[in-house]
Amino acid sequence: FRFLFEQRTVVGRQHRPGRESDSAECCGCGSGAAMPGNGDRPNEGDKEEMAAATATDVPRSPHTVREGHHVVLKRNDVFKAVQVHRRRKIIFEKQWFYLDNAIGHKYGTTFEVAAGGALQTLKAKSEEIEELNEAGVDNRNIIDDGKSQKLSRDDIEALKDQGLKGQVIVKHLIENSTTFRDKTGFAQEKYISKKKKKYEAFITILKPTTRIMAMMYHCREPSKICHLRYDTLAQMLAFGNIHAGCKIIVAETCAGLVLGSVMERLGGYGSVIHMYPGSMPIRAAMENFGFPNSFYDHLHDFPINQLNSLLSGSFSAENETSQNQTKVVSGEGNRSPLSTQRGDGVPCAEPMMDITQAGETEAKDVACEETENKDQNADRKSNVFERRSKQEDRLKKLQAAAAVLQERNADGLIIASRLYPSPLLLSLLEFVAPSRPFVVYCQYKEPLLTCYADLRERGGVINLRLSETWLRGYQVLPNRTHPKLTMSGGGGYILTGITVAMDRGKSVASIPGPQEFEESQAKRQKVEESIS
Repeated sequence: FRFLFEQRTVVGRQHRPGRESDSAECCGCGSGAAMPGNGDRPNEGDKEEMAAATATDVPRSPHTVREGHHVVLKRNDVFKAVQVHRRRKIIFEKQWFYLDNAIGHKYGTTFEVAAGGALQTLKAKSEEIEELNEAGVDNRNIIDDGKSQKLSRDDIEALKDQGLKGQVIVKHLIENSTTFRDKTGFAQEKYISKKKKKYEAFITILKPTTRIMAMMYHCREPSKICHLRYDTLAQMLAFGNIHAGCKIIVAETCAGLVLGSVMERLGGYGSVIHMYPGSMPIRAAMENFGFPNSFYDHLHDFPINQLNSLLSGSFSAENETSQNQTKVVSGEGNRSPLSTQRGDGVPCAEPMMDITQAGETEAKDVACEETENKDQNADRKSNVFERRSKQEDRLKKLQAAAAVLQERNADGLIIASRLYPSPLLLSLLEFVAPSRPFVVYCQYKEPLLTCYADLRERGGVINLRLSETWLRGYQVLPNRTHPKLTMSGGGGYILTGITVAMDRGKSVASIPGPQEFEESQAKRQKVEESIS
């Protein structure tokens, strides 16, 4: 908008009433210059303004691929997340190529891998293989003995070395197949599609999204994300009421996939507190989203092992800073320079030498050791300062995260961790405001049953619901629409609920009142009368 506004102001300054150049521009015959013979020229200031307007940096479109962007490569149903760099060799599905030619193109563009690893855009739809009218009635007489294809592996590799495209190779395979014409029409289409997937090197570049990242990790490395399926993740985001401007607590060990999904929903507005086990958070999946730096300003990290101290009120970041600094200093003091590691004399294992030669070698060794010690001491000092500065920054962020948690007004809670969920859930619910949703994911049902019983005993929650997600894919083709033969066995279980204000004075256990006993006795009397 700023670029358009500057351009309109420049044109407005040139279009002054009573000048012939205005009529020329309005008719589309010029670009601000006077018509020949009128003797009117634009001023130098107008030229500078026009140059500034044309040289104004137009904001780069977020829908185009740029160097340094995180993208997702797709080939058939296989995905891979990479970062775009020039002259970096990418190996994907036994195919190597470079992403240089993809820079500047829009996301969703499909490329073909040419000779030398260069990417070429598909300007027009590739020509389809001519349909063969000859087809068999059934496949009962076809024997799969591996001898129906006349081309050997070496012949196919020779065709690849000649630089032939995948479509041409598929045609050669069809022509040299002795059983292709005996197959039914459906079997022929299946054969062609299978060979196309194998020999046609078409790669599509996609922008990372929650759905694409969840599908990629679930297909390639499901154990890293606790076997979290993409439909389960969508239900978690929906039940958690994730929206821009809210404060969410996320405790997950899914390589940062759930955290990245929440940050994508927030869109840079709101705050996220990431609860992580261990000493450092592991979130490789979140980095593959390629969020701008402004998104990380609202991200806070807090270790799970400090929750008890935060709840009891004994948490102090200053004590941890002093402890960490003493650890660093003690670790440095134990290290000795190279001059103290060697003795002044010659080692006993070495053969005897002349006195003069030994003195010369000792002097050279001492000089070399002194220079090495000076360089290493300087490097150590710089490393010490870097470590201390990093520790100070980290502990400042830790203190800020603790301050955010101590407000106890989080708008939601999401847990998807390998840790046992019940104690973690009961501890983190203390930081969630009343009338807010929470979601707990687990691959197995038994831990969530324990959570369900503990929450019923504790109180302070309503609308508890334990559900299992189920998904089945369908093949949709003419006269062949049916469920897919291969499907996911299970998508895990999710426990959802809503927090409410809890009266601490009352007992947690639900004890039946006298009215319930009276109702039960009255019901018994009615039953006895009906029986009699």
